[in-house]
Amino acid sequence: MCASPAQSRSACMANPKFKNNSIKRYRTMMTEEIRKKAEELGKLLKDSDEVKAANAAKAVYDNDEAVQQAIFEYNTQNAVLAKEYQKDEKDEVFMETVKKRIGELYNEIVNNAAYTAYVQAEEQIGNLMKEVNDELNFQITGERPQSACTGNCGSCGGCH
Repeated sequence: MCASPAQSRSACMANPKFKNNSIKRYRTMMTEEIRKKAEELGKLLKDSDEVKAANAAKAVYDNDEAVQQAIFEYNTQNAVLAKEYQKDEKDEVFMETVKKRIGELYNEIVNNAAYTAYVQAEEQIGNLMKEVNDELNFQITGERPQSACTGNCGSCGGCH
């Protein structure tokens, strides 16, 4: 019988005492080990500079009254415009005025320092998660995606 997850599956299968119950237990132990490693990885990611920076940027963004007010008005104006589109007789002048205001609000939001810092921090997390996923895929398949080139040869597994 398999004594631990470290014992290979083929060694377990070769053991005549190994039964279906043991296979299930082995799979459960392997699944649990994978979950534990995923938990460890999650904790490492949570403690990473990228996640800490994103959390700090989100707090600034969430507490920036100007950008939050602009987002609220932006959403309200979009709802007003959607209602106007549903009418049989649309007020084109009104719709153009609302569209113009939506554009102004959009520019105000995307040019807000708190918003841009938050978006950039989230992009960094996305990049980190892609690197982690690419590494997991490499460990499983032995192949690196061609788009994995970061431009930094220190992280490279070799050019294609």
